[in-house]
Amino acid sequence: MPAECMIRQISVFSENKPGKLASIAKALQEGGVNILAFSIAEADGFGVVRAIVNKPEIAYRELTRLGYNVAFTEVIAVGMEDRPGGLYEIADLLGGASLNIEYAYAYSGKEGAVLILRVDNPADAIARIQAGGRRCLPSSVFQ
Repeated sequence: MPAECMIRQISVFSENKPGKLASIAKALQEGGVNILAFSIAEADGFGVVRAIVNKPEIAYRELTRLGYNVAFTEVIAVGMEDRPGGLYEIADLLGGASLNIEYAYAYSGKEGAVLILRVDNPADAIARIQAGGRRCLPSSVFQ
């Protein structure tokens, strides 16, 4: 699998209470860490903040210092057409190859629309994306 296509995402596990997101954001700010994309999922009073940041090691250090449980996950960032049907094309490309998208979130930035994917088989997903004429963004885009 092309290593340059794998992006290191941080996942922060926290109680779902007022002020927790602010605490996480403040710790990252104080560490000089820029949040490039993030999502929040909630279940049974706890939340998972998933984020792509420019300095994952510093983010890890700052957040664990405050007692947060933080993990790294490898995800894929895919350039996507910023128009109706852009998401469908990527989802159909992977679904047609029986590749499961475990979760996804997206943003639109200076390099265009980007879909962040956690998939069950990253190597096959990257190969399928590239064979379908799409591009995976290299990790250097997020540094």
